[in-house]
Amino acid sequence: MKNTIKIIGLLYMILLLSACDNKLKKETDFQEIPFEEGSNAVLPHLTSYAGQLYLSWVDTVSNSNPSLRYSKLQNGKWQPQVLLASGKNWFVNWADYPMIAMHKGKILSHYLQLSTTGKMAYDIKFNVSDHQGSTHYKLLHSDHTATEHGFVSMIPYRDSSFLVTWLDGRNMVTDAHGHHSGTMSVRVAEVTAQGEIKDETIVDDSACTCCQTTTSLTANGPVVLYRDCTSDNIRDIVIVRKVGNGWTKPVPIHADNWFIQGCPVNGPKSAAFGNTLAVAWFTASDETPRVQLVFSGNGGEQFMDPILISNKGVLGRVDVALVDTDQAIVSWMQTEGDLTYLYAMLVNKDGTTGPLRKVTQLSSSRKSGFPQMELVGDQVYFAWVELQNNVTKLRTVSKPINQFK
Repeated sequence: MKNTIKIIGLLYMILLLSACDNKLKKETDFQEIPFEEGSNAVLPHLTSYAGQLYLSWVDTVSNSNPSLRYSKLQNGKWQPQVLLASGKNWFVNWADYPMIAMHKGKILSHYLQLSTTGKMAYDIKFNVSDHQGSTHYKLLHSDHTATEHGFVSMIPYRDSSFLVTWLDGRNMVTDAHGHHSGTMSVRVAEVTAQGEIKDETIVDDSACTCCQTTTSLTANGPVVLYRDCTSDNIRDIVIVRKVGNGWTKPVPIHADNWFIQGCPVNGPKSAAFGNTLAVAWFTASDETPRVQLVFSGNGGEQFMDPILISNKGVLGRVDVALVDTDQAIVSWMQTEGDLTYLYAMLVNKDGTTGPLRKVTQLSSSRKSGFPQMELVGDQVYFAWVELQNNVTKLRTVSKPINQFK
């Protein structure tokens, strides 16, 4: 009798563990999208336009001659890659990656190129073409100083133009040891379909030196968000909005009051749906690293109270996509013990959340870069760099939106 009870108990435990395992598999089951160029690809960037998903990356098969390439997803498969640019003396940085934007048959692309030797100085080179490569890349910024320029964000804008934001170090001096003096400015310009630069404007003359910018187009007009840097090293996320023909002054989206003397290399991400604006960001104020999300219903003029996404071993490197005017999906990196994972979660503006989805395990090192997320149709797409035995591989997966609910 005792043996029978033991056998029944053992069978029950096996069934229970099997059920838990099946549940875990279901919650972490993402559809792999094979990417043949994955072993040579780093610095992925996902973008969408007119219901199409695009992936750009830097090919480092030859470290002395890197190239910028992209592919379109069609019928669930990545189409033959397109070479946009290649060259020497590129500045290939884990956090400051090239990207593309599409608009009415045109593609805007950029990369970074060293402007001098012996110190950290590089330029932003850009080009507008008909979805093909070109050798006619030119300076985005109007100065020719041997300083830092980068952390670009760009979106389709009005008519057939693009709006581009970047960090501009023309007022900074960097010594051979990487120490800065002076301030980093945030600049915005419109780039036409013919590649002309219009209305270059300084929207902030003192920002954090190496956190990503993010730009979105609301129904009320474009907004730019970035990490600010006050004279006493408070580095919170701020927003500027274009109202009429001018830009508003920088305003914090929330007073984290994060005091940090060095740049955390962890910028915000924004997404717009009509006049709904969602912003995800990382902060470590009060010595508590955390990821937060905030919504605005009037194009960034005012914001609701922030929603805590996670404060458990978070590394940041966030992304965000709006499902509708009430819901966003947020992704971020988080360390648990010796392992690091990319997580994603559906969040309602009232603070309620869907289940936590573990996208993948990945390295916490800089080589993993900044994972990407993009929403197209009824699918959420992810791209990241996997590091195994010091070898990198770019991977892409997808999952239906309704499985985040």
